[in-house]
Amino acid sequence: MALPLFPHNANQPANVLAGITLVLAGGVAWLGYSRPEPLFYGLAALVVVIALLIPRALMIADQWEKAVVLRLGRLKGIRGPGYFLIIPFVDQIPIRIDQRIQTSDFFAEQALTKDTVPVNVDAIVFWQVHDVEKAALEIADYAGAIARVSQTTLREMIGASALTTLMSERRKLDDRLKEEIGRKIAEWGVAVMSVEIRDVTIPAGLQNAMSMQAQAEREKAARLILGDAEKEVAQMFLEAATTYGQNPAAIQLRAMNIIYETTKDRGATVLIPTAMVDSLNPGGILGLVQAAGAKT
Repeated sequence: MALPLFPHNANQPANVLAGITLVLAGGVAWLGYSRPEPLFYGLAALVVVIALLIPRALMIADQWEKAVVLRLGRLKGIRGPGYFLIIPFVDQIPIRIDQRIQTSDFFAEQALTKDTVPVNVDAIVFWQVHDVEKAALEIADYAGAIARVSQTTLREMIGASALTTLMSERRKLDDRLKEEIGRKIAEWGVAVMSVEIRDVTIPAGLQNAMSMQAQAEREKAARLILGDAEKEVAQMFLEAATTYGQNPAAIQLRAMNIIYETTKDRGATVLIPTAMVDSLNPGGILGLVQAAGAKT
């Protein structure tokens, strides 16, 4: 990634001012030509020198950048934003540092997780220079270093995490990456704003295996739920059989209720074996049947 440092380009306002000064020098020289006086020529030469020095002395920094000024190789100060003056040929501005929020993409290819699964992880880090002096003097290419540190930290995190963690706990991993990367680059005068894992890719064969595993686990869970339901129903039937066995009147009432529910619909006919009728209360059953016939 290219380093976001801006070398000194042509300063348009200073160049305009220098051009005006050169025009003024030409006017002075014309006066010296029309009036043959050496003073005008000397003054014109002085104005020309001033015009040539203006672009090298009058500098401008944009609102979002800082200019690092060196005087004879030593740090003189940090200037900007806006206009500022330097001493031509003595002071120099080797770099201009952008203080806006920057982004760096980083990724890890075929990195092994804690459970030895190869994954490809793509992430992005948002960072900002908060100490221009450290960023200018402590490291040459801080943007490139941030990308490499982020990639190394990502690989370390992948190696210490299981695949299920990478797939389900991205928010926690984002916070962990932000903390680790921020700690490593703090001495460069750069702060990490946030880190976001954009994508986690696993091999196609492993995706199919994971899909089959998930389907098998869901089927297993469904069978367990069905088994538990059958067990509960069987237990309820057992309790009902115990109740009916201990109380014959209860089973007779249940039989009478079944017959009533069956015969209450219009046109229904129920055939009951004689042995079953004898075992029940015939008077009660006939009464239910007559009541059902009266309703129809």
